[in-house]
Amino acid sequence: MSELVRSLILGVVQGLTEFLPVSSSGHLEIARFVLKDPAVGEQGLLFTIMLHVATALSTLFVFRKDITRMLGGLLHRGWNEDKAFAVNVLISMIPAVIVGFAFEPLVESMFEQRIAFVGAMLCVTAVLLYLADRARQTDRTVTPGRALIVGIAQAVAIIPGISRSGSTIATSVLLGIDRYRASRFSFLMVVPLILGKMAYDLVQGEMQTTEADWGVLAVGFVAAFVTGALACHWMVALIRQSKLRYFSIYCIAIGIFAIILASL
Repeated sequence: MSELVRSLILGVVQGLTEFLPVSSSGHLEIARFVLKDPAVGEQGLLFTIMLHVATALSTLFVFRKDITRMLGGLLHRGWNEDKAFAVNVLISMIPAVIVGFAFEPLVESMFEQRIAFVGAMLCVTAVLLYLADRARQTDRTVTPGRALIVGIAQAVAIIPGISRSGSTIATSVLLGIDRYRASRFSFLMVVPLILGKMAYDLVQGEMQTTEADWGVLAVGFVAAFVTGALACHWMVALIRQSKLRYFSIYCIAIGIFAIILASL
């Protein structure tokens, strides 16, 4: 299989799984293992970052009206709902930023196709989704304290196999936040984090000095952006309306599959 075809497939996998609580990074690691993707360590992490940036940009496209309101709220002199939402997004970034800087070598080592570990973490995601599905829904809103707790869940989701959207949505629901607010907050809170990571790597020169095929990366990037933008429209509604237990069952199944695959 050519590198371009492999990159295209991985981009589609990223775009389709980013907006469901099933761990896009976990699916990427499993897909890379099945497709025998040779990229490991720094190169594997770079490819994963590029695909996440693509879906972050697709999120910007889909939620452009929400983001415009957030920016307008920040610029407004008085306190309003949009400004409060934007501030909560910034607060939610703190744990992931700390983990990213303090444990960068450890995070990079996780992206080395450790499929059994990814499978185990998918099972952890399944348990979290199941617990959230059983939680009683309320009409609570996102507050700074709750935003920080959800941000901690996002930081933990740096681990491949722990779904970022799954962990943040489930944590929000367990905190009493309704699914509409939880899903909207989950998808928007990651955008500045991913774009900030990309900007940091550019400033540090890491992305320029890495020996990588930028043509292959571009194919994966475009595939992830297009499929992510198309999928986000219906996946957001699917998350809000569907029972989280169904995603829990799926994560258990794919997690067990990954563990068995690693043992072969």
